[in-house]
Amino acid sequence: MHIINFSYECGGFDHRLMRGGLSPLVWNLSREYAARGHRVSVVTPAHGHLDRLRETFPVEELDHRADHVVPLVLDPEVWPDHPAEVAVELTTRAYRLRLDGVDVYFLADAYLDLLPDRLYPPPGLEGRDLAHFKPLVFQVDGARFIRSGALADPSGAEPAVVHGFEPYYHYLLPPVLAADPRYRTVSTVAANAPVGQQVYRPQVERLLTLLGAGEGLAGGAIDLDALEGPPPSEDTAAATIARALAGTRMHQERRPDHVGVFPLVAAHADLVDFVSPGQRAYYSTFEGTPFEALFATLPVARQLRAHPHKLLMGGCGVADSWLARDPGAVDRTAVLRGLGLDPARPVFFHAARYAVHHKGQLELMRAVEEVLATDPDISFVIRCATGGGGETVEATPVANAWFQDVADRHPGQVHLDWRLADEDTLFEQAACADFCVNPSKYELDGFLIAQAEAMACGAVPIATAQRVTGHFGHARPLTDPEATGFSVRGSFRDDDSVLAGELADRIRQAAAVFRDAPETYDRLSANSRRLARRFTWPRTAELRLAAFDALLRGERLPFPAEDAIAWGWFDALDDADFARHGERIAR
Repeated sequence: MHIINFSYECGGFDHRLMRGGLSPLVWNLSREYAARGHRVSVVTPAHGHLDRLRETFPVEELDHRADHVVPLVLDPEVWPDHPAEVAVELTTRAYRLRLDGVDVYFLADAYLDLLPDRLYPPPGLEGRDLAHFKPLVFQVDGARFIRSGALADPSGAEPAVVHGFEPYYHYLLPPVLAADPRYRTVSTVAANAPVGQQVYRPQVERLLTLLGAGEGLAGGAIDLDALEGPPPSEDTAAATIARALAGTRMHQERRPDHVGVFPLVAAHADLVDFVSPGQRAYYSTFEGTPFEALFATLPVARQLRAHPHKLLMGGCGVADSWLARDPGAVDRTAVLRGLGLDPARPVFFHAARYAVHHKGQLELMRAVEEVLATDPDISFVIRCATGGGGETVEATPVANAWFQDVADRHPGQVHLDWRLADEDTLFEQAACADFCVNPSKYELDGFLIAQAEAMACGAVPIATAQRVTGHFGHARPLTDPEATGFSVRGSFRDDDSVLAGELADRIRQAAAVFRDAPETYDRLSANSRRLARRFTWPRTAELRLAAFDALLRGERLPFPAEDAIAWGWFDALDDADFARHGERIAR
C-alpha cells in the first residue's frame, strides 16, 4: 500500500529538525512501513533548513512549483489592528530526500520557511504577527501538493492512506479528502490538546471551499453546525463548570463563529489513532476528571460513541537504534564528570522540550531547590530543549532566567542544558541516570517517549500518575512485584505548590531507597528496563498496518468488548458480547 504521512515536523533522522515526540513517531513508523515493502511518502515543511539538510543529505529539487494565494480570514476580536482578510501570495516548491526506503517531501515557500529555530509559532504571536498562521499555510500547501498528483500511484491499484499527525496540523485534510476516492484518511492524536480546541469558522469555510470541498459545505456532507452544540445558558451549572474548566487545559469555552478542530477530524477521518491505551480511554471519555460530565453533553462525545470502529490504538515505541545500544558500555564516571557532577551520587534525569506547564518543569525546579537544601549529595541532569541554537551550553539562549539561576546556584549538583541533543548524547546521559523524573501535568502526554527511553536504560521513573501514561507502571505500590517506580498525583494547575512539594518528597524517598534498600531499587530498575523494552516500533507498525489493510478492504475495526463495558458504551456490544459478559455488564 501507499502511506502518505502528513506531519508538521519529521526530524527523527536529524535532531536539528526535532522539537518533540512527533518527529520520532512519524519517522520510526515510516521506516517500519518501508521495511515491510510499502511505499511511504512523508509530506512536511522544510522550515527554512534546506541548506543545512543539503550539507548532510542528498536532497533533490522536484519539478513542482505552485503559484497560489492563501486567504487568511481574520477574527476581528483577535486581530483588531489587521484587515478582515489578507491574501498571502506564495510560490511553493517541493524537494525530496530518499532515506531508509522513505521518500521525504519537503515543502518550502516564504511562509513555511518562517521560524527556523522554533518551527512552531509561539502562542504570543496570535493577534500580533501573521506568522501565527504558518501551520495553517502548511495544511493548504500540503493538501494542494497531495492532490496535485505528485505522489499518485501510477497503477492506481488502490487508494493511498493519508495519515495526519496531530489534529491541529491537519484538520482540513479529512473533510477535503473525504469525497476523493484516491484517499483514505487517518488522524493520530499524539498529545492531548483540549478536545474543544477551536479555530475561526469563516477561515475554515473559506479554505475548505478553496481546496474543493465547497460542495460538501453546501450539500451537508460537511455539517459544521452539527459539530458544535448550543452553548449552555449562562444561568446553568453547565455554564459555570465550562468557565471553571477553561483554566485546566482540558476544555475551551465555545466561542462564536468558531468550530472545533478534533470534532472536525473525528467526523471525517476514516480512523482516529491513539498512541497508548490510556490515552484512547481518556480522550474518548474523560472519565474521572472534572470535565467528564460536560464532555458527555458535547456532540463530539456522541460522535465517538456512535463510531467506535474508528478508534485505533496504534501505540508508540522506543527506537531500534536506542534499544540496540548497551547502557552498561557507557562510562558513567567520564560522562558525569564531563557534566561537572560526582559519579558517586544518585542521578535524577529529566529530558523534554521546554514546556514549563505541560512538562511540570516549574514544579520540578522548585523540588530540585527544596531537595538540595537538605540533601546536597544528589545530582540532577535537566534538559529543557528550546531549539534556540548554540553549540555549547554557555552559547545557548536561556529560556527561563529563574531555572538558570537555580542551576547556577548549585554548581556540581545541577546540570541544566537548553540545547537540542542527538541520540548519542541523550543515550549517554540516560544510561547514567538512576532515576528519570517526568512530572507532566494536564494529562497532555500521549505516550512520553523520553520516559520510555530512560526506563529502557534501567532508570527508575518518578512521574505523574496520569491515566495516559499508566502503561509505565510507576503508579503501582512499591510492594507490587510489577512496580517500576514512584508516582505523584496528577495536576491541572499552572503553578502547583502541592505538586512541587510532593515531587520533592518522592525524590527524597527515591534517594533513600537507592541508598538504603538496594535490593528494592534493583527490582524497580529491572522491571523498568524490561517493561520499556516491550514498546517497539515494529509492533506499533504492525498494529497500524493491519488497521490500514482492513480500511482499504472496507472492513470495520472490531471494538474491544472490555473497553465498551468499562466506558459504558453498551450500544457497541453485540449479542455474543452480552452473552459472554452478562454478569459484568449487570454490575
